[in-house]
Amino acid sequence: MKPRAFVFDAYGTLFDVHSVVLGDGNNIPGDLKALSRLWRQKQLEYTWLRSLMERYEDFWDVTEAALRSAVRELKIAASEVQLDTLMQAYMFPSAFPDVRPALVALKGAPLAILSNGSPRMLESAVRHNLLESFFVEIISADRVQTYKPSPRVYALGTEILNLPASDILFISSNSWDAAGAKAFGYKVCWCNRATTEMEYFGCAPDLVVPRLDQFALIASGIFNVRNDIWWGEARFERGLSRNLRGAAKKNVAR
Repeated sequence: MKPRAFVFDAYGTLFDVHSVVLGDGNNIPGDLKALSRLWRQKQLEYTWLRSLMERYEDFWDVTEAALRSAVRELKIAASEVQLDTLMQAYMFPSAFPDVRPALVALKGAPLAILSNGSPRMLESAVRHNLLESFFVEIISADRVQTYKPSPRVYALGTEILNLPASDILFISSNSWDAAGAKAFGYKVCWCNRATTEMEYFGCAPDLVVPRLDQFALIASGIFNVRNDIWWGEARFERGLSRNLRGAAKKNVAR
């Protein structure tokens, strides 16, 4: 059966976290790509550590701590003004180009966001990218004072949407997040943007796509995908066929 609702991760799935540094770090000396990668890595590590230690801090504070740690480790000479500029930019990350076409294709189905982000960060990112009308709920891990992949966070989706996990498709570009959602009981789509291999978590996603718009075209029924493929290991590699490209363009133009 097809999902009754769709729940999206935010950072890395809907919003490009690297747009923050690469878009607003022009005046900072050093390797900005390395800074962006390390900032994101430490941001995730800090959420996991704080969850394990049961010492919750707001995602904004975690993100700032990760930034300061990354700058120090890379020996980047950034002023307080420059660090504040980067932090403020995190309120306005750019959505990936495939996000809006995907959400348009899913129009009519209940859509929600379930993210580690704080409520004000998520609301700002959604508003900045003019995506407010697509989502019935924007759910923050802040409600349970811990972070994904804790089952307590994933439970928020089922509680707020009032649906069993098996009726919801959870979509994330983060493999660890996809594994956590699958372990909780969601049907899961891994948007493998980086075309990497899945980690050995023992929780394989139900669907793997390289772009959100490909997933949405399948979910909206534009393609005749058999049920055993839909809820199996449907994989779509990088190159789109001519037919898929044509169908995508037609759908976006509607």
